[in-house]
Amino acid sequence: MPDKKTKVLIVEDEEILLTALSEELKQEGFDVAGAKDGVEGVEKAASEKPDLILLDLVMPRLDGIGALRQMKANPETKDIPVVILTNLSDYDKVSDALSLGAMDYLVKANYRLEELVTKIKTVLERKHTGMPKLG
Repeated sequence: MPDKKTKVLIVEDEEILLTALSEELKQEGFDVAGAKDGVEGVEKAASEKPDLILLDLVMPRLDGIGALRQMKANPETKDIPVVILTNLSDYDKVSDALSLGAMDYLVKANYRLEELVTKIKTVLERKHTGMPKLG
């Protein structure tokens, strides 16, 4: 990859989790942007053009499904890979999110931060290898 840092947008309404995720990803060398709800997440996805979005499903103003729908409808953000952050009780919403184009998901209670970093790298690699080569 070029010198440009990989940018991750974290859309998460729980401030403690948003901060913890941001700090961990920054330590791993990622450029991180944060949003506290779906409306802000959709706006930042368009303005920041992240390489990957971590998207909570249950949020105020606009939930993750609504935000994902808007991101996938926008030509500027539709190809950004999205990984859903969810709680155990949200499996119906997870399947909705995957059918809308999310690439993967993590259950909040079941992962460690190191696993999140591995998942991000895997999703980014899948995106890069799945894209047609230029020239």
